Amino acid sequence: MEKLILIVEDYDDSREVLKYLLESCGYFVIEATDGIEAVDKVRQFHPDLILMDISLPVVDGLTATRAIREVVGGRNVPIIAVTAFGSDYKRQATEAGCNELLNKPLDYRILKPMLRQYLDC
Repeated sequence: MEKLILIVEDYDDSREVLKYLLESCGYFVIEATDGIEAVDKVRQFHPDLILMDISLPVVDGLTATRAIREVVGGRNVPIIAVTAFGSDYKRQATEAGCNELLNKPLDYRILKPMLRQYLDC
């Protein structure tokens, strides 16, 4: 069974490149451009993993992560925070409910083992 990944990213170019990489590796991908849309997509599609940009319009990624943790309840959905602001946000991301934090630009050589770890692939 192929795994479903939700990409939450407001920049079209970044989202499209990441979507292409993930789909070329066999993952199904859905997208959201802000925190509210991310929460709605989680309710609707129940993704297996979420790549969450921290800096988003409308509702930021950390607030969206907290809301998603409430929505999924006991279901452990891995959330990987993605930021251009560096590792300074690691503690805040962890406290919000993220499992990991990756810096932009994303290095797929770092992301790929995380995907395997959390998706048992």
